[in-house]
Amino acid sequence: MTLTKSPPESPPPGASGETGQDAAESPRRPVRRTAGLLVALLLLLLVVFLSLAVGARQLSLGEAWSGLVDSGSSSYAVVHEMRLPRTLLGLLVGVALGLAGGVMQALTRNPLADPGILGINAGAAAAVVTAISFFGITGYTGYIGFAFLGAAAVSVLVYAVGGGRGATPARLALAGTALNAALISYVNAVQILDTASLDRMRFWTVGSLARAEDATVAQAAPFIVVGALCALALARPLNALALGDDSARALGSRPARTRAVAIVAVTLLCGAATAACGPIVFVGLMVPHMVRSLTGPDQRWMLPYCAVLAPVLLLGADVLGRVAGRPAELQVGIVTVILGGPFFLYFVRRGRVVQA
Repeated sequence: MTLTKSPPESPPPGASGETGQDAAESPRRPVRRTAGLLVALLLLLLVVFLSLAVGARQLSLGEAWSGLVDSGSSSYAVVHEMRLPRTLLGLLVGVALGLAGGVMQALTRNPLADPGILGINAGAAAAVVTAISFFGITGYTGYIGFAFLGAAAVSVLVYAVGGGRGATPARLALAGTALNAALISYVNAVQILDTASLDRMRFWTVGSLARAEDATVAQAAPFIVVGALCALALARPLNALALGDDSARALGSRPARTRAVAIVAVTLLCGAATAACGPIVFVGLMVPHMVRSLTGPDQRWMLPYCAVLAPVLLLGADVLGRVAGRPAELQVGIVTVILGGPFFLYFVRRGRVVQA
């Protein structure tokens, strides 16, 4: 009998974040992805200038630039006192929601996972509304601790109700949807019963950048930066985890640690973003879907794309709300719902929801 030596086993698709097709296209695909990321950055730069230019007082892009860099410009006060804090907060919150959505979809392997749908934003919102109504707390410094507690509590609760270590994507989505509905009902009930606090909560609960201040940006930035760095560091472990726990361990990853860091990252990102401007939904759901159709499931590319394109969507929605609601404005949380509902239904009906 002649013994033949079997060929060496090839690594399973996705072990390094690439499928077999990705490997075949490896000389060109990274170039296309890099070029796409550069285009996304240019688009973000354009939306930032539109955010500085569009408002009750219309500015040209040249006037917006002059107001940004020239203290003697007639538009300096408008840009620096009103629009720059709003734009910077939109950038931070967009990054937070985009990365949180991308991490959650990869972690749960559920294309419907989103800080809004799984109730994490609602948990932070419920905690902040409690702080406003029952403890008389005002300002971002007071909100942030309650927001973190609410986001973390709901993250743990959804995971536990969804089945713990045996949780499936469907059970997580059902648990999150039920908790989200209950928490939103609680927020609405508190607003109705506490008319004295209603005005303070009115803009915040619909999701708004209109009251952004320099202090809010400075206080939110450290939490979002740390959360973003944790999320981006999870790219390779999440690629390994997509193959299952056993395969991830064989590749040197630690699934338990990956999940723990992911929960910390999502709590930091969602808690800080929700405390700053209220619960904003659909951004963390839409952007990963759009990005995945461009980059595939490789988290090393998907997460940076999410971090760039989510602020594009959020700031674009904010600018659209200023234009559509003149002489007043539509809050950004309302605009993202108006845009997000039809967009997501279109993707579902077309069968183009790409699995995480």
